[in-house]
Amino acid sequence: MSDPADSAESDADGTPSEPTGESDASTDAATSEDRSVGTSAATVEELDEELVEETVGELRRLDPRVRLYWVASRLFGGVFLAGLVALGFQFAGPEFGLVETPGGLPFGFAGRTVLVGVAVFLVFGGIAALHAVLYYRSWRYEVREDSLYLTRGVFTRVQTVAPYVRVQHIDARRGPVERVLGLSTLVVYTAGSRGADVTVPGLTDDRADELQTALKRLAIESEEEDAV
Repeated sequence: MSDPADSAESDADGTPSEPTGESDASTDAATSEDRSVGTSAATVEELDEELVEETVGELRRLDPRVRLYWVASRLFGGVFLAGLVALGFQFAGPEFGLVETPGGLPFGFAGRTVLVGVAVFLVFGGIAALHAVLYYRSWRYEVREDSLYLTRGVFTRVQTVAPYVRVQHIDARRGPVERVLGLSTLVVYTAGSRGADVTVPGLTDDRADELQTALKRLAIESEEEDAV
């Protein structure tokens, strides 16, 4: 039989005793946590490198097809405006001797009424096309490390800086005309701002998805840094 004193003396001399399991469990937990942190850091580092290469720090234009989208959107309003002017000319024209009623066209409209409506539509369409070209030339956006920067405007130049730390959520919107043209609009909602917040139109579908992912990652990172 072994003497208990010998056992105590053996432990005192530094002879390893039987494992209890508690130390191994804590070691495994620490190792697992280190691996998790290391994997997360590697993933963020790879994403940061991708964002720096693809989006961050580069001033970009919109897709040229957005000019067609802007013109088409304004032409709907042009049709409505031309119709109102034609109706006003039809009903007010007889008092000034500008048109005879009833006219020879259906519903009693006169030929001059149609000409006035067409002229208003063409003038409005020309102005809309010119504005779309000038507005496109003024539009720039830049994904910075800490904020989204936008500049645009024909007569009044507007510059917007949206810090990522204030971003709440990001939507990719595709209307009927945009779907036909293969375009998307990115809407960035920020805390404490008014209206639809920051809007980036004229993006291809792939570009909008990529930018949405990038801004989401940058917003999360900014929030974590701000919390620290």
